[in-house]
Amino acid sequence: MKVFKYCASGNDFVIFNAGKKANRSELALLLCNRYEGVGADGMIVILPHEKYDFEWEFYNKDGSRAAMCGNGSRAAAHFAYYNNGVGSKMRFLSEAGVIEASVKKSGVEVVLGGARDIKEPFEFGGRVWQHCDTGVPHLVHFCENIEEFDKKTCQILRKKYNANVNFAQIIDDKLMKVRTFERGVEDETLACGTGMGACFYLAYLQKRIKDKVKVVPKSGEQLGFSLKDEKIYFKGKVKCCFEANYYFS
Repeated sequence: MKVFKYCASGNDFVIFNAGKKANRSELALLLCNRYEGVGADGMIVILPHEKYDFEWEFYNKDGSRAAMCGNGSRAAAHFAYYNNGVGSKMRFLSEAGVIEASVKKSGVEVVLGGARDIKEPFEFGGRVWQHCDTGVPHLVHFCENIEEFDKKTCQILRKKYNANVNFAQIIDDKLMKVRTFERGVEDETLACGTGMGACFYLAYLQKRIKDKVKVVPKSGEQLGFSLKDEKIYFKGKVKCCFEANYYFS
């Protein structure tokens, strides 16, 4: 089986083409395994679609499905452009809706769409949290120092609210730092596109940042976020690490 290994801001993915939809949870568990498989945070299956440039199936490393993944959507767009001959501006279907993307060399920008399901802030563990859905649900806490990131608290909140958990530090009105505990991976990841998008949008609503900023995840890369017509735009570099044949036993 031919597969491609991609990395987008520290998030890594196994990507391949398939002809039809299927339940590939067991395959995701196998390929995402870092010892016996390819190793990845998630698996992306690119499928043909009559109306859009393509459709995807997205799986977390634990085999669960996810409606959306910001970094994954950038990797999928890069793959479709360089391997499948899709145009540099494209639209593809995810479980969270239609995703718009544009590719220019190694840079990919996607439209995450609008944030929704924004709830009233609440307190937990001596910290204030707020819920925001940017394709998948997120909880956000604005902290004084990003090193306050607390994995134990994240694990509790992830199970209690079935959401990703983010710590965000606002450096100034054009720069933020974000660390994310991601469900499906069940650990901190080097970057989470939808998580950074949720932090950006909530900070903008609080008038603490501009409508165009840089966000730095744990990977250390500076990523671009902007808001246009209530839609969140997310831009950064994508890398195809290698292509390989995976042999099943």
